[in-house]
Amino acid sequence: MKQRLRRLGQLLLGERAVIVSVNTLEEPALGLRLMQMGFVKGTEVELARQAPLTSDPIAVRLRGSLVALRRAEANLVEVE
Repeated sequence: MKQRLRRLGQLLLGERAVIVSVNTLEEPALGLRLMQMGFVKGTEVELARQAPLTSDPIAVRLRGSLVALRRAEANLVEVE
């Protein structure tokens, strides 16, 4: 059974997913930078932390690192 695709910014706190793609069409420079930081297809990610009041920014754990992103930036990453 195939899971439906979502955006990384839609994950709930503590939820894990696997990266399917990074959208480089909307913001090419940012998309490429995310891929350079390890946001590549097949990588497992976890929403580790979020700001208490606004839920923005978020902290994403991947490949042993914790990366802080705005939700708008995280939404360039599709996960399942």
